[in-house]
Amino acid sequence: MTSYLIRNAQLLGGPAQSILITDGVISEIGTGLTAEADVDIDAHGLIALPGLVDLHTHLREPGREDAETVLTGTQAAAKGGYTAVHAMANTFPVADTAGVVEQVWRLGRASGYCDVQPVGAVTVGLEGKKLAELGAMHDSAAGVRVFSDDGKCVDDAVIMRRALEYVKAFDGVVAQHAQEPRLTEGAQMNEGQVSGELGLGGWPAVAEEAIIARDVLLAAHVGSRLHVCHVSTAGSVEIIRWAKAKGWNVTAEVTPHHLLLTDELVRSYDPVYKVNPPLRTAEDVHALRTALADGTIDAVATDHAPHPAEDKDCEWAAAAMGMVGLETALSVVQQAMVDTGLLTWEGVADRMSHRPARIGRLSGHGRPVSVGEPANLVLFDPAYRGSVNPDSFASRSRNTPYRGLDLPGRVHATFLRGVATVLAGELVEQGELA
Repeated sequence: MTSYLIRNAQLLGGPAQSILITDGVISEIGTGLTAEADVDIDAHGLIALPGLVDLHTHLREPGREDAETVLTGTQAAAKGGYTAVHAMANTFPVADTAGVVEQVWRLGRASGYCDVQPVGAVTVGLEGKKLAELGAMHDSAAGVRVFSDDGKCVDDAVIMRRALEYVKAFDGVVAQHAQEPRLTEGAQMNEGQVSGELGLGGWPAVAEEAIIARDVLLAAHVGSRLHVCHVSTAGSVEIIRWAKAKGWNVTAEVTPHHLLLTDELVRSYDPVYKVNPPLRTAEDVHALRTALADGTIDAVATDHAPHPAEDKDCEWAAAAMGMVGLETALSVVQQAMVDTGLLTWEGVADRMSHRPARIGRLSGHGRPVSVGEPANLVLFDPAYRGSVNPDSFASRSRNTPYRGLDLPGRVHATFLRGVATVLAGELVEQGELA
């Protein structure tokens, strides 16, 4: 394997030091290292972070390769500093059997750009009526530990209880898309002042909060693990904070876009801002930032949702919901959390690597940058400033809400078990991954 000497990188909580990567692991860290290496990288001014882990990625393959493939999605992940992603189950066919999750897992292994951990569907076909093959998916080569009907809510309390009970056998977790369907029929955006002025159907905060309240009680009742996807309201934060104070095994994630954007942007009627759950109010954004800072919300997860142009370049009501996010996530978190003083870079590493890996039970990821650990590593330049240009994305889709926006920071290099997937901000060609 190619060896790398990374000189003068800023380590978390310590001084600038050099890092030697050999045989896929971090073999030495120190000042003034003079070891021989195949590649020498000047990392002055760059922060060394553990490889990021995303709990919520839509890779679209199989079935919607026009929007994304496992290859292009993992390339986007690498450019964003990710070394592992959890691929959601709403593919075509749905990832509700051992065969489909193994297919996604093997495509991830073949890509070489980051590890892909499939998320299994909770119910057959995401229809909410019958439990999927949870045990078979766990026992498959993919070793599924996270299950979600994301895109749809498991709204039947009996089905949700059974799923929580079932996954206890192998320390799995049910990740819930909290959306009461009857309260969100015809919803187009957040229910509030802006929706009233625009005349668009409202998605009320209580539709999210009611499901979270029910599910934390169910998780406590059966003694299982619940993970709440893309939390978006201040009320949801308070319910999760209460559940954690009770000692219940509940975790939660927030997306970068819910940390930065508000429903005021919908006044433009630009469908790029149409997402589920919807962009909320400035008060909700403040509550989400505070909760991420104090640990009530455990992780930042992108909910990377690629769509082809024809699904977004249309009138608002007909447009698909979702935004791409892998390649901009770390920059958005820097702007919303670090530059505002709410999180240190140690906190970023915790919320974007350590805790997501722990929730997803990914061994080898979310590890500290220290000697003997797998070289899953990101070099990030926090001083960089630049305008977001989606035409430079590795993702197959361009539906980003940040087009033309100046964001801080840039991923300089990403290493997956000592293999460089990104160098000098550019993807390493697949044939050169070695």
